[in-house]
Amino acid sequence: MWATKDIAIAVLAIAAIVTHLVLRWGTDAEQSLVRLPLWIGLIAGGAPLVLELLAKALKREFGSDLLAGMSIVTALLLDELLAGVFVVLMLSGGEALEHYAVARASGVLRALAERVPSVAHVRRDGRTKDVPIDEVQIGDRVVIHPHEIVPVDGTVVEGHAVMDESFLTGEPYMMSKAPGSPVISGAINGQSAVTIRATALSKDSRYAKIMAVMEESAQRRPKMRRLGDQLGAWYTPLAVALAVGAWLISGDPVRFLAVLVVATPCPLLIAIPTAIIGSVSLAAKRGIIVKDPATLETIDTCRTIIFDKTGTLTYGTPTLTEIITAEGVDADRVLALVAALERYSKHPLAGAIVRKAERESLPHHEPHEIAEPRGAGLRGIVDGVEVLVTDRRRTLEAQPDAPLPDLAAGLECVVMLDGQYAATFRLRDEPRADSRAFIEHLTTKHQFDRVMLVSGDRESEAAYLAEKVGIPIVVAEQTPEQKVEIVRQESARARTCFVGDGINDAPALSLATVGIAFGQASDITTEAAGVVVLDTTLERVDEFFHISRRLRRIALQSAVGGMALSIVGMLIAAAGHLPPVAGAITQEIIDVLAVANALRVAIRPKSLTDIEE
Repeated sequence: MWATKDIAIAVLAIAAIVTHLVLRWGTDAEQSLVRLPLWIGLIAGGAPLVLELLAKALKREFGSDLLAGMSIVTALLLDELLAGVFVVLMLSGGEALEHYAVARASGVLRALAERVPSVAHVRRDGRTKDVPIDEVQIGDRVVIHPHEIVPVDGTVVEGHAVMDESFLTGEPYMMSKAPGSPVISGAINGQSAVTIRATALSKDSRYAKIMAVMEESAQRRPKMRRLGDQLGAWYTPLAVALAVGAWLISGDPVRFLAVLVVATPCPLLIAIPTAIIGSVSLAAKRGIIVKDPATLETIDTCRTIIFDKTGTLTYGTPTLTEIITAEGVDADRVLALVAALERYSKHPLAGAIVRKAERESLPHHEPHEIAEPRGAGLRGIVDGVEVLVTDRRRTLEAQPDAPLPDLAAGLECVVMLDGQYAATFRLRDEPRADSRAFIEHLTTKHQFDRVMLVSGDRESEAAYLAEKVGIPIVVAEQTPEQKVEIVRQESARARTCFVGDGINDAPALSLATVGIAFGQASDITTEAAGVVVLDTTLERVDEFFHISRRLRRIALQSAVGGMALSIVGMLIAAAGHLPPVAGAITQEIIDVLAVANALRVAIRPKSLTDIEE
């Protein structure tokens, strides 16, 4: 929403100018009464703006609005009240537009914090009572009611449940839980109550660590220099030099004010925010929500782009395409045994195996002694058989003569029954139809020097996708914390864009120069990202790139063209042919021209993408 203070000052300035003109030309009021509205507008409206600019100056923050502050003070000192109020109007109007352009729905940290329950249902001495989550101890039995959020990390000891862990894994799958299954804090329980044994304190749980990483990312995210300030860096000294020169040569301080009034950088203060608002509107019509308008100014200067894998470059729905069995092994039986175990796995391929078994209407078995140590595969007892779902390397370590099939493109997992090789499952998570064309055009059309795939998936899966879509740099098996460190390292080299879709991507999205949440992302992810692309096509991401490039081009036209006209006006004012009030009116005319040009950004061109199919 618009900043209340700036709107109030702008309204006050308009009222002061209108009242002054009515009293001056429509009545016979005394001069002191005629000037009173201008005094009110200049003091009540100008003082807060000048104090705010002074505070920035003390922090060595010199922006394009410094000239406006100097003009207000000079107008007051030289008793040029009308000119001063005009400057107040221009400055407050520009600030109101800027605040409107950068408004955001809510804070990421607040959205994250709201997910954390304040109490846990702890079972002690045969009774269940609610205690603050900070008082939960390791070993405590915690009851998770249906649809509640898990307060601490733990292991299931009673009951069966289905939990949504997508906030961490980024995978859109529900994870089944049985006694022995690990659960992570922040997961959302399904329809059945379950009891867990706490394995970590609240402060040490997985969700708390995600919160800590997010908070650090928010604090360490570099502040980008806005386009208006970049242009103002050279324009402001030039204007001041002309104003001082006019004063020294003529000996008339009014010329100093006249030059400053004409120099007030409204093409920067108003035209650029107007162009940003128009671009935000155009993007919204294309299903692209620009939450941080600074991203529109900076994405075209990013030179590194980092992609998450599942759901971003792929459709996020791997499918089981082939089962190759050892001699004498029945494919349906091994699928039924593995599916029973995979129902309790958090691995993204588990869903594909379970769906295949359900489509084939295979018998349903209940597993026991489930274990899934990181990097060691999935193990359990199903229908009296020890089932191990692992990879090729570990299979050969356990059984060197295992008759494994030749390697093939795609994803695979190997099944061992009672310690003997039984089958190889081949799966595919196909890339989006436009993934390769999109990736290939990033370096040629958008000047990205580095294109990276950073994924929490296994090395083989990430490498397969990277080869399919043409990404040269692959970093796999990364936690959210590791993703943040990669983004931090890459951002130290160049401005960086991160594209992801899971809550586990939120810290990296927040830290990157530009974070793009792709597809129907979660609330947390969309809060962390500066841009949310609602449509599940990479073409919309490309359209955002082109909207940004078009914004910069038109904004530069408006700003530089307006400043060029202002420089001409400054020279005329320096020569004594343009008094302060006439200079303010001239500057308003220049503003209208600059804003009219800036409004062109809201008009959709014939094409907003250059991806070649």
